[in-house]
Amino acid sequence: MIDVAKAAGVTRQTVYDHFSNRSEMLTAAIQHFGDQLDIDTRLAPSRAAPDGRSRLTAYTQAMLDFFPAIYPLKQSLMRMGPGDEEAKSAWEDRIHAMKEGCAAAVHALKSDGDLLDHLTEARATDLYFTLLSMDGWAHCVLENGWPEADYLAEMQRVTRLALVKP
Repeated sequence: MIDVAKAAGVTRQTVYDHFSNRSEMLTAAIQHFGDQLDIDTRLAPSRAAPDGRSRLTAYTQAMLDFFPAIYPLKQSLMRMGPGDEEAKSAWEDRIHAMKEGCAAAVHALKSDGDLLDHLTEARATDLYFTLLSMDGWAHCVLENGWPEADYLAEMQRVTRLALVKP
């Protein structure tokens, strides 16, 4: 918290007065970072989609558009170590929000009667969230040189096959 105070040009006490703990501070910093990415505007097409299929497509697009910007943040938080519960908690807050978006897309599919019959909403949400893995994106795009447009096209195809009735 001392480093944050120095970077912000305020006293350490000011930081302590505003945040009750480091986890709260990290969560606020991550949310601020997200605000800079204009998350609400980027998610608007998904939220306004007229049906589940469109919502799935728009949400997949939005998440994959975010990954290049937020992956370095994820790496920084993970470098703090698996024992850093505050960093883990701050990151999990954002991951929970991402999973809520997955659940909304799946719910729309189910409401339209387009979710594959053998999947419950809970299982479909888990599956969709797993398919949208940031680590999977990093493996294909960053480590193996897939063009982002190709990765997006494959993920759109795979998520439809995995979740949507033909």
